[in-house]
Amino acid sequence: MGDRHAVTLLTRAGCGLCIVALDQLRSICADFGIEPGTVDVDEAAATDPGLRAEYGDRLPVVLLDGREHSYFDVDETRLRADLNR
Repeated sequence: MGDRHAVTLLTRAGCGLCIVALDQLRSICADFGIEPGTVDVDEAAATDPGLRAEYGDRLPVVLLDGREHSYFDVDETRLRADLNR
């Protein structure tokens, strides 16, 4: 069930909210057998400047299957429901 979903956190170095969000994601995703990925928008800007342009001012951003799911805070209730689908 859970292995068909991909969870990615858009982050940047020195982002305190990003650290909290990643810890939350790891805990939630562990229940579904998923290891959340991370993408540093500043590092990714070398090959994908649009990523930082779109998300850089509202990090952290949670992507579920490549689509924006939440930002600033992890919406745990919604994420769990969506991962169950």
